[in-house]
Amino acid sequence: MLTDHMGVVRGLADFKGKAVVLFFGYTQCPDVCPTTMAELASAMKKLGKAAEDVQVLFVTLDPEHDSPSALKQYLSGFNSQFLGLRGDDEAVRELVSEFKAFSQKRAEAPSGDQRGQHTIEHSSGVYIFDPRGQLRLYAKSSGDGGDAIARDLGELLKPAA
Repeated sequence: MLTDHMGVVRGLADFKGKAVVLFFGYTQCPDVCPTTMAELASAMKKLGKAAEDVQVLFVTLDPEHDSPSALKQYLSGFNSQFLGLRGDDEAVRELVSEFKAFSQKRAEAPSGDQRGQHTIEHSSGVYIFDPRGQLRLYAKSSGDGGDAIARDLGELLKPAA
């Protein structure tokens, strides 16, 4: 269980009935995270009203620096409905391990006033759960502006025949 950027303790079960897109990243990520979040925001727009049945969860890999307010500010630049989740280092490590994701902090050489800066190498895919809470897909940013993720989510949201 992690806490969202509004202070609510959350688990995947809280979103039953919705498709859930889970992504591990951090707000200072220079490339993968903003690209992926932009594609997810685009996918939500393409889904139209069906986007109400999707919850995007951004799990920070840098809880030391990604405060609730930093997560809220970062995610609101993509979609105000996206939720940022954070926990202590151990809780985040356990979740990363549970999903067999990858995360490794790399210290950068200090230069000027950027002392202590770092990057985090991490998995770049998103985990997509169906509305019953079953993990169904692992997708990577495809550079198609969110079309593939929107199609996949649209299929997962269709009523079972």
